[in-house]
Amino acid sequence: MENLPFIIGFLGNIFSGLVFLSPVGTFNRIVKNGSTEDFDSLPYICTLLNSSLWTYYGIIKPGSYLVSTVNGFGVIVETIYIALFLQFAHPKMRNKTASLAGVLNLGILATILLLGQLLLHGQMRINVIGFLTAGLTIIMYSSPFGVVKTVVTTKSVEYMPFFLSFFLFLNGGVWTLYALLVGDWFVGVSNGTGCFLGAVQLIIYVIYRNPNSSKQLEDQTECLLPPSSSSNSRVET
Repeated sequence: MENLPFIIGFLGNIFSGLVFLSPVGTFNRIVKNGSTEDFDSLPYICTLLNSSLWTYYGIIKPGSYLVSTVNGFGVIVETIYIALFLQFAHPKMRNKTASLAGVLNLGILATILLLGQLLLHGQMRINVIGFLTAGLTIIMYSSPFGVVKTVVTTKSVEYMPFFLSFFLFLNGGVWTLYALLVGDWFVGVSNGTGCFLGAVQLIIYVIYRNPNSSKQLEDQTECLLPPSSSSNSRVET
């Protein structure tokens, strides 16, 4: 039982690594087509900021090295994704991505780190950074909802990566269990929320993954009806 937190945390590292790597297929498509199409850069920008702060949190809080290691990996991966976005996005999206990355990943991150080092000390620094990071983690888990409008409008999940939502769900669940074992409520609340939001995203994916099913059922039903019945049903409607 003494090793259980380490085992769960190690599993959390694996699932978090899979979350960071889950958009690889998306970026293979972007590179192959030479365009970001309708993909949004906001999830990757939020994740980079989030990973940077979790890395800092894991460094300043004793015994939280499992938190810092995987998020340090995430910083590298997300930086590559954003660089690819800047290279292949159309001018409007490129400008949006550069502006958001500059504000969030440079300006805000640098401000938080400087204030944390200069003005905060000990447990107060851990609490403040933990609170900010937990809030940003919830934003990270929520960021894929930016494509929900597109999914509902087009009735297609083409631009809603399934594996990202799936691994966010698993990742949130594992880190919530880890937090309960070590008594880290910043990790627990944020990832518990993320587990719930990941489940919601999976439900949306299931609903819209086969948008033609209802249309096909309707067509099959009409084929079974006599011509007169089909015609009458249309008139009554």
